[in-house]
Amino acid sequence: MKKSLSFICAMIFVLTAAGCGNTASTSSNTESSSSAASSESSASSEETASEEVSSASEETEGEFHTVVDHAGNEVEVPYDIDRIAVADIYPLPSVLSVFFDSAEKIVGMAPASMTAAQNSLLSELYPEILDASTAFTDGTTVNVEELIKLDPDVVFYGASNPEIGEQLQNAGIPGIAISVNKWEYNAIETLDNWISLISEMFPENDKTQLVSDYSNEVYNEIQQRVAEMSDEERARVFFLFQYSETAIATSGQNFFGQWWADAIGAVNVAQELTTDNANQVSMEQIYGWNPDTILITNFNQAKPDDLFGNTIGSYDWSEIDAIKLGQVYKMPLGMYRSYTPGVDTPITLYWLAKTVYPELFEDIDVTEKTIDYYDTVFGVQLTEEQAESIFTPVTAAGEVYFN
Repeated sequence: MKKSLSFICAMIFVLTAAGCGNTASTSSNTESSSSAASSESSASSEETASEEVSSASEETEGEFHTVVDHAGNEVEVPYDIDRIAVADIYPLPSVLSVFFDSAEKIVGMAPASMTAAQNSLLSELYPEILDASTAFTDGTTVNVEELIKLDPDVVFYGASNPEIGEQLQNAGIPGIAISVNKWEYNAIETLDNWISLISEMFPENDKTQLVSDYSNEVYNEIQQRVAEMSDEERARVFFLFQYSETAIATSGQNFFGQWWADAIGAVNVAQELTTDNANQVSMEQIYGWNPDTILITNFNQAKPDDLFGNTIGSYDWSEIDAIKLGQVYKMPLGMYRSYTPGVDTPITLYWLAKTVYPELFEDIDVTEKTIDYYDTVFGVQLTEEQAESIFTPVTAAGEVYFN
């Protein structure tokens, strides 16, 4: 703890007074008077200095508080956070921007986050997000020298990437681990826990209850409507997570696709796959599953027409029921790619339910719900055109890192 200038001056005064007292020798009365004065002055100065040190200590300690991140780490973070970098949790910059209704605090993020921002409503609402640097990370590793140049007050990183946490700790930068799979890929629980932790760090913006209540209300409404469906009535969906001329990847039971399917009362045809995250599959497997609905994420550039016309690679989708029925859809791109948890999670639920079961959810106006959600929860007012743009994503947003 640094001593304050007042403390140093006070101690100099104490030592000087003591020295003068030792050299004074004019008479016993003078010595006694001088000694008493020196002692009184010394005690007063020491008391003042002690109070100032105590005050300075309390002030310094009050600038920080402890939070427990998603990896269980106790991290000292400043109360006053103005500069935030996000290393490898791609949706998080968008969550933070809507949480603050501003992207001014975001000074760094991953290239995949930037691609989404450049091609989504996020940069229209918060153009300052485009000023964030991507030079410090490739999305999986961090260049600490480049990160230090950004002078971040705090850095968010993936809980599954503890190496980044160690780098941050060694550099003396507060690092907060954020999990994407701690809640078994439940998009609502994941978003709720993100918002809860962020709200703890920024209590003046606390939106924990608002986000949780709204999301769970949407989830429960959809679950009630699909509860009485028979197995034959349930849609058989296939999530086209990644797609290129050389590879197809989908969601098995341990990835977000499974949760989305369960949330709307559909069947994930690839649920037999047990590997975490994306699973690479062949066309032969897809023929065997024969889904009646295909949902294309924004982690690839494919559009429904690419499957109807077999325009990518040498794949032939023509015998799949989803193609014959014309039931191939591109997932929304709100503030980020909606397949992952994010601020658009409850709106994505409405969109999925109505897209897969249009008659059952005929009364749901997704655009209207989107406008209401953003206004009610975040105080962000969207125009009808802005809300509708979420459901018509541009191809460039899928140019990430898999193609």
